[in-house]
Amino acid sequence: MLRFLPVIAEIALLVFCLIDAIQSDPDRVRNLSKGWWIVLIVVLPLVGGVAWLVAGRPQTPRTHVPWRATETAGFPEHERPRRYGDDALAEERRRAEERRSDQLHEQMLREWEAQLRARERATERDRPDA
Repeated sequence: MLRFLPVIAEIALLVFCLIDAIQSDPDRVRNLSKGWWIVLIVVLPLVGGVAWLVAGRPQTPRTHVPWRATETAGFPEHERPRRYGDDALAEERRRAEERRSDQLHEQMLREWEAQLRARERATERDRPDA
């Protein structure tokens, strides 16, 4: 098992450095162009990976995040697109839609209550007097 440890470490270094080089901003890569770093890492995995970490990797942290979901650090409610704009017309449309939705729900409840009463009357008629 110990004899496979250097191979596993080399593969891990190759994968890490390759992914890091691919995701790096081409303008911030040092000493060689991004393409040459990727070729060097693939052709000479151990030497290329160490060279990337020492001489090619950008030193400053990224100024932007790669995915929008990580901008708010786990608070996605700030990322949701707004359903309506901030203007008065959009607010009125939102309120009209809410009223229409409330009316539909009220109508459904009235229908359910009527169906329930009809079933109760039907069961009372069919029930034998004991």
